[in-house]
Amino acid sequence: MSGCDTMGVDQQLREMLAQWRRSRVVILGVGNTLKGDDAAGPAVCERLSRRVSARVIDAGATPENYIGPILEAAPDVLFIVDAVDFGGCPGQIRLCTPDQIRTPALCTHALSLNLAIDLIRHERMLEVYLIGIQADGMKLGDGLSPAASSAVETLVSVFIEIFGTAK
Repeated sequence: MSGCDTMGVDQQLREMLAQWRRSRVVILGVGNTLKGDDAAGPAVCERLSRRVSARVIDAGATPENYIGPILEAAPDVLFIVDAVDFGGCPGQIRLCTPDQIRTPALCTHALSLNLAIDLIRHERMLEVYLIGIQADGMKLGDGLSPAASSAVETLVSVFIEIFGTAK
């Protein structure tokens, strides 16, 4: 794991998210909670519940089933959080554009994500970004790896910093 610099990504992510601070935002968590690090997206949603002004949706492994609620929220931007394999160090966070999501090797849910994004964009113009967490393992029955758990906490912290609700 040495040789991984995640500080730049965290700062880049903060800066990118900050520009959407006063916008209508949907955070969509994608992943299978029974398959190790694939649970990262739903884990982020669980930890964000009622802690941010953004609409938070845990789509599980079927993001295409949540097109209606996303459109009802009328967001300016959609952030999709998912475990991915971009060849980085486990737990590394990468911000991806929709064009990058189209690479099936990057995301285990690429087909359903692309279908959902295309259908949503057909109805509403909005920005879409994938916030990918480099998976360490996605074996059925495993829990989140320490690296993915750390990345989840980092993302939750950044989302709360940018979109947190006042107490």
